[in-house]
Amino acid sequence: MCILSSFRSLSETEMKVMKEIWKMGRPVKSNELLEIFSKEEEREWKGQTIATFLSRLVDKGVLLIEREGRPNTYVPRLSFKEYKKMEAQNLLETMYQGSIKSFLATLYDDKISPEELEELQKWFSDK
Repeated sequence: MCILSSFRSLSETEMKVMKEIWKMGRPVKSNELLEIFSKEEEREWKGQTIATFLSRLVDKGVLLIEREGRPNTYVPRLSFKEYKKMEAQNLLETMYQGSIKSFLATLYDDKISPEELEELQKWFSDK
């Protein structure tokens, strides 16, 4: 599992790759991803492009490499839910010094409806 102190957010394209891996729900090989992205994107992805993104995802600690012959198999180290939690904690620490109150005060700036505010109050009272 990644440690929050070394957490690094994913770029937009890294997130796109991880969402495909999470969606598959199993270990994946780079050629499977290459096939998916070649069909979905307007421009064709090259094997080296996928390899670069997979390497970055391993470096960031969200993927593990299983070497079972060629090509390598990639396994998520955390779920999408775990990633979102770490991303939120990182944002809270980085931008609001860990203060949920400061974070919510920033959001509240006339953008939260009375219904949402009531839901938040109920949610906090249930905790």
